[in-house]
Amino acid sequence: PLNTRALGLIDYQIVWSDMKRYTDERTKDTADELWVCEHPPVFTLGHAGRQEHIHNVGNIPIVQSDRGGQVTYHGPGQIVIYTLIDLRRRRLGIRDMVMLLENAVMEVLKTQGVVAKARRDAPGVYVNGAKIAALGLRVRKGCTYHGLALNVDNDLTPYAGIDPCGYQGLEVTSMKKLGCSRAKDTVARDLVEALRHQLGELT
Repeated sequence: PLNTRALGLIDYQIVWSDMKRYTDERTKDTADELWVCEHPPVFTLGHAGRQEHIHNVGNIPIVQSDRGGQVTYHGPGQIVIYTLIDLRRRRLGIRDMVMLLENAVMEVLKTQGVVAKARRDAPGVYVNGAKIAALGLRVRKGCTYHGLALNVDNDLTPYAGIDPCGYQGLEVTSMKKLGCSRAKDTVARDLVEALRHQLGELT
């Protein structure tokens, strides 16, 4: 089974702690889960992230995380889905999982008339070169946690204070900026369904 939890607006470190606990305590029979949420403004730095990519973050806190990737921003209006998935049980490699997340985002954007692409050299989803969704995963005991973040109608200003995902000058966009007026809650529901489809839960 693949369960879904709607967590609402919740502090990043609380969810991170809960994800680690869930992963550490799970057994071969534990259900996979998708955790859907938003975060108050926060910058997160991947476990190999470099401080040189952080320039001017003002009063927004920075959290050193254990996910992959460099620095990114989370804030209200951005849909975050954490993917607690047993890769071994689903016979998936980590690259398979990354592509699955990217495909789910692209599937949702396509329904809104937005043509998006993935990049092999820089995981995430891009529209005309601008990043609209960031990915970051951690694998422990053959299971993933962390996941993806899709910019729906969030404030993009904080990205100016960092090199998004470690790329200097990388433009960042959102569904709202691209003219998509779909409600945030509806986008979240669509993205969950797309993830379920990519994971083979829906036909």
